[in-house]
Amino acid sequence: MRRKEIRSAYLEWAKLHSAAKYNLATSGLDGFPLAQLPVRIEDLEISIGGSYGYPPLQERLAKKNGVPVECVAAANGTSMANHLAMAALLDPGDEVLIEQPAYEPLLNVAQYLAANVRRFPRCFESGFAPDPHEVEKAITPRTRLVVVTNLHNPTGARATDAQLRAIGEIAKKRGAYVLVDEVYLDACFDLNARSAFHLGDNFIITSSLTKAFGLSGLRCGWVLAPPPLAERMWRINDLYGVIPAHAAELLSVIALEHIDKIADYARTRLQANRPILQRFLDSRRDLIAIPASGTTAFPRLASGKVDALCRLLREKYETSVVQGHFFEMPDHFRIGIGGKTELLEEGLRRLGHALDELHS
Repeated sequence: MRRKEIRSAYLEWAKLHSAAKYNLATSGLDGFPLAQLPVRIEDLEISIGGSYGYPPLQERLAKKNGVPVECVAAANGTSMANHLAMAALLDPGDEVLIEQPAYEPLLNVAQYLAANVRRFPRCFESGFAPDPHEVEKAITPRTRLVVVTNLHNPTGARATDAQLRAIGEIAKKRGAYVLVDEVYLDACFDLNARSAFHLGDNFIITSSLTKAFGLSGLRCGWVLAPPPLAERMWRINDLYGVIPAHAAELLSVIALEHIDKIADYARTRLQANRPILQRFLDSRRDLIAIPASGTTAFPRLASGKVDALCRLLREKYETSVVQGHFFEMPDHFRIGIGGKTELLEEGLRRLGHALDELHS
């Protein structure tokens, strides 16, 4: 039997149609300038002998996350990290419980692996917080994995440790793991934030240097997992390549050595941009939104069609946002605030004009 074709409508749109003069469709911080890292060409090498993990990178990822090195499996960005984590845990027909709304590729991976996908809701009325009671209602004895994002993609809502711990306990009673995609969590710049990996022995975490730090081109992602599962992920990753791009590994080591400097750059950008976004949202009676915690916001359009708004915004005002139907919520759209402040201001001004025209 032929496998059903799996495609990500969102990623196809993002790669082919999201670009605009005023691009509010990006989900992370824009690119950190290479010139601001102390990198010399003589520091780099094209390749190195094969191994399961470049030791200096493994050590720095372990230190960043406060975990033993053997719990870290490096990956080509968070998307591959999620694929490896699910592939290590799910056999065809296994049940996986995924939040709704969800980042589309999380659903795509589960479908590609021929898992049986169930859903639990994260509701607008509760600020999109993950409700352990909803997990309790949706989970079954056949559930092998529960999938949550924190910060939530697409809304930016932050889950508390208590909420995640409760979900972990519910899952553990069924012999299930909890996968938490934390790629946006660093964008809170909360010194007290700790990975959910520390909340229980059935938590598996994925993340990368992409969204919060503007280092997407390095593809520095990772999975945190109990050592036997981490080892299984290394073996699965053998199917996708013999060795990683070593120059990217070396640059990732340098970036992690200077992560405080990069975080200051990102924090300054977001601290400037969040109030601008909030003032805009407060000024619009036609938009309803929860406060943004990370690099995105996900307002609901009070009346009218989001697709019509996005089309008008792009064609007449040279500005792009992400339609909510990509995240199962067609009355919403996602705004990214990780770009330059002046571009955000102008993009929001144009969004305001498009909203006025839509409702005129």
